[in-house]
Amino acid sequence: MLNLCIERYPALEACREDMQKAIDCLISCYERGGKLLICGNGGSCADAEHIVGELMKGFLKKRPIPSDKRREMIAKMPQAADLLDDLQEGLPAISLTSFAALNSAFCNDVEPSMMYAQNVLALAKPGDILLGLSTSGNSKNVVNAALIAKSLGITVITMTGESGGKLREISDICIRVPAVETYQVQELHLPVYHTLCAAVEEHFFAN
Repeated sequence: MLNLCIERYPALEACREDMQKAIDCLISCYERGGKLLICGNGGSCADAEHIVGELMKGFLKKRPIPSDKRREMIAKMPQAADLLDDLQEGLPAISLTSFAALNSAFCNDVEPSMMYAQNVLALAKPGDILLGLSTSGNSKNVVNAALIAKSLGITVITMTGESGGKLREISDICIRVPAVETYQVQELHLPVYHTLCAAVEEHFFAN
């Protein structure tokens, strides 16, 4: 998956090592029963939702429910048998951008720049990962979320533009795509996260 991505987007050769580290880290997280928390603003907010969509259902693969799991589910609730063909295995991922009521209330009542940090504090468990997206690497609410994640012992992966900004210094893995303009950074973020999602899916659902 990684080689194919770089063949299509040669500029991402500079990110190869960090992309591989991120893939390995995500696989390890899911093998431990962890989940992925994701945040970003504007276009990166939309990217966070996009990533959840690729992980929580089939992306390049169908991901049918395994036969042993089907039997267990049917044994507990026979009426569910006819529903299982229309379900797919998912990899748990939560977009911190999606809590509209919570986020708007926190911004209004407390502190807007701590919105994602509050979500991390409430949701993160040992073994989870925070994925922060910021084209500049300096988005205050993403930086604060990363700081709180690190204080909780949570692994932090970030995707930024070329400089990495403040996130570069506090991330366990910072994937810095070789672009500066916001829209150009976003254009390169998409093949990066598609590759991460596809590689993780291949690991868990190869058959």
